[in-house]
Amino acid sequence: MKAFLLAAGLGTRMRPLTDATPKCLLPVRGVPMLAIWLDLCHRHGISEVLINAHTHGDQVRDYLAAHRNGVKTTMVEEPVLLGSAGTILANRKWVEGEGCFWIIYADVLTNASLGRMMQFHRERRGLATLGGYEVPDPERCGIMEVDAERRIHRFVEKPKAPVGRLAFSGLMIADAAVLDRIPAGPRADLGFDVLPRLAGEMYAWPISDYLLDMGTLENYERAQKTWPGLD
Repeated sequence: MKAFLLAAGLGTRMRPLTDATPKCLLPVRGVPMLAIWLDLCHRHGISEVLINAHTHGDQVRDYLAAHRNGVKTTMVEEPVLLGSAGTILANRKWVEGEGCFWIIYADVLTNASLGRMMQFHRERRGLATLGGYEVPDPERCGIMEVDAERRIHRFVEKPKAPVGRLAFSGLMIADAAVLDRIPAGPRADLGFDVLPRLAGEMYAWPISDYLLDMGTLENYERAQKTWPGLD
């Protein structure tokens, strides 16, 4: 099983911490986020990970070279940001022959059971499965509307008038057919350009485990106090 680990964000909301360090290498209780993700992938049978990087890519490359954890890693640097979906499309050959693959936002801190989510995906047989969790501020998230079978019938990124609080967590399983639904272009975003088009063909898996969006300094500080670890 393969996974895209999206780590090329600028991390502007995390400054000044990200002025000299890429967000994926910021430590949580002494362990870099990247190490936590590679450990979680290894525990759940993900054997290969492609990591994209933009600023401070040299640090990410050096870290991967110095730290082996049983997961084969491929790093690609993006001189110009392609967007979350643009990265997937630009590297579609990397997942050629895979029936499905993971798409993971590297700035999400979680100990979610990826195995249970994969089982859910295989049982539902949708085009994609999105991990979902309730948020207090839906205006800044991708919001899903689901039916009783947990089929997502509407997805809106950063809605001005949200009708619910079930947000996309940044964990996604995509079938290979999703690659053909990504618009070609210099840049494409999953939340704005792809997921709304998949409404009715994907499902939401509720995440009840620890999960925190590490996109702000406030949440980064909260993680230092609340992160339970993977064990």
